[in-house]
Amino acid sequence: MARAHPDVTVVRTEKLSIGVDEVRSLVRAAAMNPSAGRHQIVIVEDADRVTERGADALLKSIEEPAPRTVWVLCAPTPDDVVVTIRSRCRSLHLATPSDEAVATLLQTRDGIDAAVAAYAARAAQGHIGRARALARNEDARNRRNEVLRLPGSLTSVGACLIAADNLVKATAEDAAQATSGWDAKERAELELSLGFGTKGARPKHAAAALKELEDQQKARAKRIQRDSLDRVLTELTGYYRDVLGLQTGALSAHLETDANYVGANGAHLINAEHRDQLAGLARSSTPEQTLRRIDAILACREALEANVSALLALEAMMVQLANPR
Repeated sequence: MARAHPDVTVVRTEKLSIGVDEVRSLVRAAAMNPSAGRHQIVIVEDADRVTERGADALLKSIEEPAPRTVWVLCAPTPDDVVVTIRSRCRSLHLATPSDEAVATLLQTRDGIDAAVAAYAARAAQGHIGRARALARNEDARNRRNEVLRLPGSLTSVGACLIAADNLVKATAEDAAQATSGWDAKERAELELSLGFGTKGARPKHAAAALKELEDQQKARAKRIQRDSLDRVLTELTGYYRDVLGLQTGALSAHLETDANYVGANGAHLINAEHRDQLAGLARSSTPEQTLRRIDAILACREALEANVSALLALEAMMVQLANPR
């Protein structure tokens, strides 16, 4: 639990992908015998971010692992993992915790008020880390509400372009704030290790080392911004899911007996606090239009994964959300 066991290796990346060099280093370590226990465990938290070249380097070790090595590859879904790797793994599906379970955890572990815990659990849709952030940070709740007000503001092409630009700038600022402390500390440590400030001597290859650090820091900032944009797309998907549920009768916006507005089938509005806005959009549009809007969000996510300019991808999505054809 302290992440200090000598036979447990946890791999997570702050970059957009896990490249072949990192995978090769991991494969070499996985070929070693455990030092303390019966097995050594290699956990790759972002297996969906392994590049195709990285997957090729990993393939042999996955297909014929060392006798005392266990690989655990984590990804949102099996389809997110390169098919050659996925076909050689045993699939283990983890259950998403219920809203009630997440709310109870927030109350008992973090001392969160019951009403705030219920809201955060419902909004996070089973993501405990996201629920905790929403429950403990009012700014996070305010940013989420701003995202959910976006659909009502897309009244023209100009408004769509402004909304996209504001989102890109806001997520870039969030990434800069999150990484500024890390960046300064890492640069200071690197300069110290290179001998900067010692009698004016400039060490050899210092420029290359600093350039490599800057590239890594830019990749980390881009990853954080990409994750922020992904949260925006997730919130919008949940919003239009609620609209579609109201249009098809699977959900109700008029139940007064439960704060979560649970229907007879057990389904409930994710965004119950915006039920009037949701109901209005449900009445003024068709289920087919709502599905096109959801498709536009999914297309935006795919474009971002393909390294399309974030601004262009969001502009295209906003225009389609305003005019689903």
